[in-house]
Amino acid sequence: MIDQSLAGRVAIVTGAARGIGLAAVKRLCASGARVVAFDRFEADFADVCTADDVLVHRGDVTDVCAWQAAITLGLSLGSRIDILFNNAGISGAIADVVDYPEDEFDRVMAINVKGVYLGLKHVGAHMRANGTGVIVNTSSVSGFGGSGNIFGYTASKFAVNGMTKSAALAMARDGVRVLALCPSPTATEMMFQLERRLAPENPESARPRLSEGIPMRRYGTPEEVAEVLAFIVSDRAAFMTGALVPVDGGTLAK
Repeated sequence: MIDQSLAGRVAIVTGAARGIGLAAVKRLCASGARVVAFDRFEADFADVCTADDVLVHRGDVTDVCAWQAAITLGLSLGSRIDILFNNAGISGAIADVVDYPEDEFDRVMAINVKGVYLGLKHVGAHMRANGTGVIVNTSSVSGFGGSGNIFGYTASKFAVNGMTKSAALAMARDGVRVLALCPSPTATEMMFQLERRLAPENPESARPRLSEGIPMRRYGTPEEVAEVLAFIVSDRAAFMTGALVPVDGGTLAK
């Protein structure tokens, strides 16, 4: 059966050039959506451009003008923006609070928190005016508990969870749903980079250690996260808002 549950809808996906964002672009297109793929100026969009009905937008999620341009580009695909996947994020330094570099903390918070805020603010205002829309923020299982060595990232994901719930309450009566996806470690460049930091000579040797906290004992895949996204932005999830949705191999069940 061909899935056309999102036919005619327009989506903006940030962090779209690789990983979960790239998988999301392809999955949304497969469901009939038209997508603005929003990522950094230096991002390689080669894989994004293999999907139909995609417009590439190079920009910085911390820049208001880049968000306004993304909305304008989306409106060239349809009469309104129906979906925002607020996915762009970075892992930041591996350090505890005492050793965490201040400039690195600012960088993580700018992309992971301010970038999400700007999407909620500007795309949310557009959706509120139209009386419909779904915003999904990428959070993490790290947003539910402390972590000794990824201080900035953990702080940013707690912030994303709080913004998700606050925005969901603020816009529920306006017809706008707001949710967050909370993956455990996923097979993306973010995790591969961490493996290289921990075991430069043999990065894959770090994988069992990084997976041992996941009951399923493996990383998730970007496609598995994108499948959940496709469900929660569809009408099948019309009564869901404010939820922090784990895609985590059982991690938060412990």
